[in-house]
Amino acid sequence: MQTVSPVRVLHFVTGGFSGGATQVAVQLVNAAREGDAIEPLLVLRRKRRTPPQRISELERAGTPLRLVPGWSHAASIFALARICREFRPDVLVAHGFSEHLWGRYAGLLAKVPHLVHVEHNTRERYTRWRLAQTRWLARRTDRIVGCSEGVRRVLLAMGMPPERTIAIPNGIRLDPFAAADAHAFAQREPGIVMVARFSKQKDHATLLRALALLRERGLQPSLQFAGGGKALHRKPLERLAAELGIAGQVRFLGVVRDVPQRLMAHQLCVLSTHYEGMPLALLEGMAAGCAVVGSAVPGVREVLDDGIDGLLVAEADPAALADALERLLRDPPATARMASAARKAALERHGRELMNRRYEELFLELARGG
Repeated sequence: MQTVSPVRVLHFVTGGFSGGATQVAVQLVNAAREGDAIEPLLVLRRKRRTPPQRISELERAGTPLRLVPGWSHAASIFALARICREFRPDVLVAHGFSEHLWGRYAGLLAKVPHLVHVEHNTRERYTRWRLAQTRWLARRTDRIVGCSEGVRRVLLAMGMPPERTIAIPNGIRLDPFAAADAHAFAQREPGIVMVARFSKQKDHATLLRALALLRERGLQPSLQFAGGGKALHRKPLERLAAELGIAGQVRFLGVVRDVPQRLMAHQLCVLSTHYEGMPLALLEGMAAGCAVVGSAVPGVREVLDDGIDGLLVAEADPAALADALERLLRDPPATARMASAARKAALERHGRELMNRRYEELFLELARGG
């Protein structure tokens, strides 16, 4: 009986560990290890802030891993091309901006048979020159994948080929939230958790201003910010909380490893943001059984059915966010029903198993000419 060799798939992504692109790439590699259809390899582009402990964790877990230098684009491209010649992937998957450029250049140099570009956000720093490169590479790329329908639409607006541009929504691990139903909604703290790194993309300031408005209305929920990021983005927010008189309600936790537990202990999860690809933090809030509120931007709009399994509010609008939070805080029974609907939606539509299966089908189709 003839055996079919596994398809070799190389995932190239930033080693910054700051966003969803790296999480998704790591998950796809580890999911492939559990089956026999795909032989995966993860290649990280080293950054100044690449945390050594995260690399060590991946190595201890057995994740097949290589690193390439990130001090210059040329160094990244040539190092990755060498790895491609050694590993001989059938498919090279280049995740995120700007790694999808350097990854595909390396794949072309090494003559990798099939290239895939995965876009993880609806807004990136595309100059005219980088957009021109992206369009040139698109003509040599088998599939261009948006991590949500909103991202796919942005890709089409950028001039990507419609016949090869698809959406595969991101998914999350559901196992850490298996005990969510055991945390009765009424017994949870009526406080807010926002999981997001401190960056220009995220809009922590609007949530702080909404909290100050709630205080004027006689509501003083606690707020926890969980996430890393640069001090130059965090420090002004700490000062803003003090200026607004709400510093006693707000905790800046930094990076924590118990996000599921914190979410399941609270009633509300908020993602105040300027743009998204597919908001994993919001999906986790839904899976945890929180009532969720998100900014009505592409990537978030496709996740929430407004008024059913969450609330959408105008971007950068503290009053609208305060109104939504007041609605949830003042009507616990209705809020509990919305939280239950959010958890149901997460379990049915946003598990990683579905995402993994869709990517695996894509890779096998490309490699085997299906």
